[in-house]
Amino acid sequence: MPRSLPYHPFKIQNLKDTKYSAGYITAILEEKDPEPDLLEAALKDVFEAIGQPILSEEEAKQHLEKLDEVLSKKGSDAIYSLGEWLNALGLKLTVTVCESEQESPAEAAEPSEVTVG
Repeated sequence: MPRSLPYHPFKIQNLKDTKYSAGYITAILEEKDPEPDLLEAALKDVFEAIGQPILSEEEAKQHLEKLDEVLSKKGSDAIYSLGEWLNALGLKLTVTVCESEQESPAEAAEPSEVTVG
């Protein structure tokens, strides 16, 4: 029987593209029934793909420790801390208008993003 290839190396290779990483995190955040552990796993995957190659071993260790701290925070502190954590990886936390909302032509022409960090 043919063996399948492991998925993790393929996923990490794709996550090296920061646009793919941003979409991956966005998809996790937009889940209808979110699983908190899934967000942590996704952030660690993104870190493995784009954080580890740009940081020293000590900086990488500190950045992962910071993630544990960020995920343990409550309220707006958590949001701002996550924004800072993502910025260090070259990503930003963004809020956009839901695509399911009906937009008038005037609204569609206006910017619809608010960025934290």
